[in-house]
Amino acid sequence: MTGLSRAELGRIGEKTAALWLEENGYTVVGRNVRFGHDEIDLVAERDGIVCFVEVKTRRQYPDYRTPEGTPAEAVDSRKQTAMIRAAEAWLAANPADERTPRLDVMEVYADPGDEGFRLLLIRHLPDAVRKRAKFSRVPRR
Repeated sequence: MTGLSRAELGRIGEKTAALWLEENGYTVVGRNVRFGHDEIDLVAERDGIVCFVEVKTRRQYPDYRTPEGTPAEAVDSRKQTAMIRAAEAWLAANPADERTPRLDVMEVYADPGDEGFRLLLIRHLPDAVRKRAKFSRVPRR
């Protein structure tokens, strides 16, 4: 098999998502941040909001339904719970006043061919995990 491995595709997707965030006014303050077994792909800030971002990269065309669903649908309840734990731990370790936490998902679509990585589309889904996040340790505005 030629082309990128799944791990390489994921790393390139995370770098691409970080560049997209920076180009859109965010400051990336953390990458692959770990707290115990929990990990956050990207931590970014803009306008008093700190975003905890899960990046899902797929080698498929946008809007093509696979049996697994969209990349964002792969962020199941178990992953959401892990994101919330990691976000709360990050906020406790990095306290600041007047900062609103948010859990985002970014879908990165790459050319499904074996030629390497060719970006097709990035979708940023702000507040994608909103309903489950309580952020008990941090007041929300």
